[in-house]
Amino acid sequence: MTLLDGITARLLPTDRLAVNVLERQGDSPGGIPVLLVHGNVSSALFWQELMLRLPANYRVIAVDLRGFGETDPAPVDATRGLGDFSDDLAATREALGLASVHLVGWSMGGGVVMQYALEHPARSITLQAPVPPYGFGGTAGPEGRRLTDDDAGCGGGGVNPDFVARLRAGDRSAEAPTSPLNVYRSAYVHAGFSSPLEGVWVDSMLSTRTGDDHYPGDSVPSDNWPGFAAGKRGIANAMAPGYFNVGALAGLAEKPPVLWIRGDADAIVSDASFFDVNQLGKAGIIPGWPGEDVAPPQPMVTQTRALLEEYAAAGGSSREVVLPNCGHSPHLEYPAEFLAELTAHIEAAEGAH
Repeated sequence: MTLLDGITARLLPTDRLAVNVLERQGDSPGGIPVLLVHGNVSSALFWQELMLRLPANYRVIAVDLRGFGETDPAPVDATRGLGDFSDDLAATREALGLASVHLVGWSMGGGVVMQYALEHPARSITLQAPVPPYGFGGTAGPEGRRLTDDDAGCGGGGVNPDFVARLRAGDRSAEAPTSPLNVYRSAYVHAGFSSPLEGVWVDSMLSTRTGDDHYPGDSVPSDNWPGFAAGKRGIANAMAPGYFNVGALAGLAEKPPVLWIRGDADAIVSDASFFDVNQLGKAGIIPGWPGEDVAPPQPMVTQTRALLEEYAAAGGSSREVVLPNCGHSPHLEYPAEFLAELTAHIEAAEGAH
């Protein structure tokens, strides 16, 4: 691990597995608790700059999810959706001695946070470029209508095998479009963004454990285009719509306030995501696309907005912030703007707590 000055790491025993947590030196155990949850192909290392910038009266903790960073590499049961991660998060909170926390989830971590909120209280929720609430790929319409019974085109079979091989090999080069460094530059951040800590972020990506039980997971054949469907193991399958659906959020009796913050140039989560197999088919990159009626691209942003509008109509509070010329990582790309939005959100929730 590459830790910045002021950040420490420890392996925390829980009743499920040993979880690696990053903490900020000098934080008071009684500070306002903020739990940061990273996304897919990353780790807690990505949060370090934000951790150091948050107010001194916060207790800031970033966790490595299972199969990432230094946390135990326990297998992921995809048929539980993001439930393995959510249960691990609850066990981590309990081991830290915290009754409730402010949750910040990025990308897949946003899905983990939403799943967690269905089962546990939270002081507030911040969703940064979150996975859509009805799974990643394979759904249509703002309501998240599932396209096929087997989630064709979703899960581990849709992940580029050369990218996985380069993760496994620890490739830090820029020699191929599928190298982790180039995927970071082309998908995690907006064009032209640079950071002196780029090597740390690549180290974080390379901490991803690969294989059928981890990333990307297994795959099964399908009679539906494009010929594969979600398996039952591993991380990419855990976000398939047949396994992951947090549409019940709008029905929560106690609704924590939600901040949704995203970039308008996000290549991963958008209504025209090039990480969606159906979008690739529509663009002619994958041959044989059966058309909009059968395999429409997923309206990812529209689905999240529709759910949060329903959440607000049912008595909750939600706010959408869109940062211009920003990719998938607002906290890296526009740290001052992200910090201001996050702290205002947390302070408002604390005032109402």
